[in-house]
Amino acid sequence: MESYFWFSILVAVNALLLVVLAGYVSVLRLRYKISYGDNGNKHLLKAMRTHMNGIEQVPIFALLILGLSYSNASDLILGALVTCFTLSRFSHAFGMLYRVHIARRIGAGLTYLLQILASVLLLIYLIL
Repeated sequence: MESYFWFSILVAVNALLLVVLAGYVSVLRLRYKISYGDNGNKHLLKAMRTHMNGIEQVPIFALLILGLSYSNASDLILGALVTCFTLSRFSHAFGMLYRVHIARRIGAGLTYLLQILASVLLLIYLIL
């Protein structure tokens, strides 16, 4: 497989998720006529926080996957990391928006765990 296939999948799918989340924020802004901030609206705050969390987490993980791709990590490792991370982001977003706390916790926990794992793997590839 092309060495940047999994990086490209990660970026494309997570970018689509972020666009959907940003669009939802825009819809709520129009619905509630709130141009700036959240104006104390819990629905808008929740949507904004969900989108912002993705903006915080996705770029860091994308850089890790890019580094692993440059280091010639196996497609199996890259595929597993990208698939699990993407599912964790969907789980987190679902949990945040629909108040399913276990989905939010699983999504957040897996996100952190996968970032740590990818970081350690990248260091290992650099050392070897």
